[in-house]
Amino acid sequence: MNKGIAITGMGIISSIGNTVEENLNALQSETPGISRLEILKSRLHDSIMVGEIKKTNATLIEELGLPKINNFSRTAMVSAIAAKEALQDAGISDINQHTTGFISGTSVGGMDTTEKYYLEYQETAENHRYIEALHAGFTTECVTKYLGIKGYVSTISTACSSAANAIMLGARLIIAGKLDRVVVGGTDALSKFTINGFNTLMILSDEVCRPFDDNRKGLNLGEAAAYLVLESDALVAKEDKKVLGRVVGWANANDAYHQTASSSEGEGAYRAMNKALKVADLSPSQIEYINAHGTATSNNDLSEGTAMKRIFGTENMPVFSSTKAFTGHTLAAAGAVEAVYSVLGLQEQTVFPNLNFKTKMSEFDMKPQTEIVSKEMQTVLSNSFGFGGNCSTLIFSR
Repeated sequence: MNKGIAITGMGIISSIGNTVEENLNALQSETPGISRLEILKSRLHDSIMVGEIKKTNATLIEELGLPKINNFSRTAMVSAIAAKEALQDAGISDINQHTTGFISGTSVGGMDTTEKYYLEYQETAENHRYIEALHAGFTTECVTKYLGIKGYVSTISTACSSAANAIMLGARLIIAGKLDRVVVGGTDALSKFTINGFNTLMILSDEVCRPFDDNRKGLNLGEAAAYLVLESDALVAKEDKKVLGRVVGWANANDAYHQTASSSEGEGAYRAMNKALKVADLSPSQIEYINAHGTATSNNDLSEGTAMKRIFGTENMPVFSSTKAFTGHTLAAAGAVEAVYSVLGLQEQTVFPNLNFKTKMSEFDMKPQTEIVSKEMQTVLSNSFGFGGNCSTLIFSR
């Protein structure tokens, strides 16, 4: 097995908790964070369910110590909170003591802020600072400056595989000797733009989502930010760092099938999982748990399930579940959120359940893990698939 890259710190904020510990407690107690909209004002607030962080922007500003007048979007603020926790968890006090990078994925970027002001753009120059926050890179720059990172900085926006691709890029940069350590992950906040967009696609559920259920109705959008600190083995040895887990496999593939749908054969997912196994130097039989993308849409669960069946076979299928029934689908943050959950699962030797499942899909003779269970595990595979067919797989080990 590939020795992989050391994970020395983790940070997360989601609808089920404001820290790694709070998220773990919610997963262990099977307490989901799906509710009606309360913070974001939308005409759909009574007709959809979401995974919303129950903190106002004013509260986030206060927690971060930002001036009342600033152009940090909600996406940037939750990013800063999670990244700050990851650095603290890794015991890093001098951020620039070693060559350090920051790679963050986002789809929403500053939309949650700019959608409030773009109609008034010409009325006053004060609104210009909010409009410039729109592009994805601005979010990353805000957080980089807040953290004081002066090294390599990059933004990835490949829809729902963004954070997974950020983790993959970070691991490869450390292997190449370009960085000693890197903070990797992703962030997205709820916005009217994304809610209305997904509603137009008719894939939002008016109930709690039911991944891999035959009667699934669609996804619940969520908001979150999550980051891992990756460090080289040389730095880990030099500073005698604790290692929470390792990233041992990674891959990105594209089935080039449709702008917003995966192929019925799951070609992109199949290629991503297959290549990640090769990078990790593992056989399918060595995967003990799959944290599936599992969005609870008709297309994704069928496509992903088909790809999993092609890789593992029905009889040898590892235990699998989707944790999106806890947090909702957090878009670009999903790969990092589920990376944190994968590492927590390895640490706790626990498989977190696929909530709300009742009926096995008619196309498969397989069903997800529906109850929390203790399980000896060395390796976990985590999938993240984005619009445009951008499919990514990460493999983690103890």
